[in-house]
Amino acid sequence: MYRQILLPVRDPNEVEPLVRFASMLLEADGTIRLLHVIPTTTLPQVAREWRASVNLVVPAHEAGAALDVRVEPEVRAATDVPGEILESAEAHDVDAILLSLGGDRRSRNPFFGHTATGILQHSHSDVLVLNRLALAADRFPRILVPTLRAAPPPQVMRVAEELSVRSQGIPVVTLALTPRAASDGSVEAEEERSSRGIAITHKRAFFASATLGRRSRVADLIVQAAARERYGLVIVGEEHEGAGSPLLTRRFLEQLFRAAPCPVMALRL
Repeated sequence: MYRQILLPVRDPNEVEPLVRFASMLLEADGTIRLLHVIPTTTLPQVAREWRASVNLVVPAHEAGAALDVRVEPEVRAATDVPGEILESAEAHDVDAILLSLGGDRRSRNPFFGHTATGILQHSHSDVLVLNRLALAADRFPRILVPTLRAAPPPQVMRVAEELSVRSQGIPVVTLALTPRAASDGSVEAEEERSSRGIAITHKRAFFASATLGRRSRVADLIVQAAARERYGLVIVGEEHEGAGSPLLTRRFLEQLFRAAPCPVMALRL
């Protein structure tokens, strides 16, 4: 699917899970570029961090060899970490940036002080952000793709289908959160098979317009659906062009990443 994927990493524990996840979206002859940015330019500290970066570079090569994918590690030093990641993405003309979202462990806000915010806002490449649970999962029983439209954007469904194909054809479920004047949360469903043979169930859940007009309530509805059906992965993506996408506002993503009981991936395509 992607010819080149950039993986910004901060610690060795992220390397193997990120390489493994990226490999599911990589073209057969594609390249994974792993980037570690040392967040300082002070010479003594850079020297120490540079020596320690072997703990990132070696696992990157080992993970690539185990998965039979090309992995090219790189270490840079810069005080502007998001800017350095974006510069590397531009220099190598990558198709996507895949990163994890941990945030500040002392804060309930997973985006606090995190490079994902700047990358989501300014990257010219696709951006895929994973929560910690996505890194820990070996496989997903099914994929949930929520939307506020009649159907999810084609680009988001393309990612969901690619992950399904690489995971032995696990089912994909779309969930359209649809307004209805008098609603009890009832659900309609229809099934189909994609051109690649993936079972896709299209569900429509009806809620009052006032409910769907509150971003925090939409995040709650998605979390409840994920918990009720025990989905293995929730994928949320852009609903329309521009930064005002209903499912990619910072506040919405903060709430979803904080409360989701399962792996989550946010896509800015």
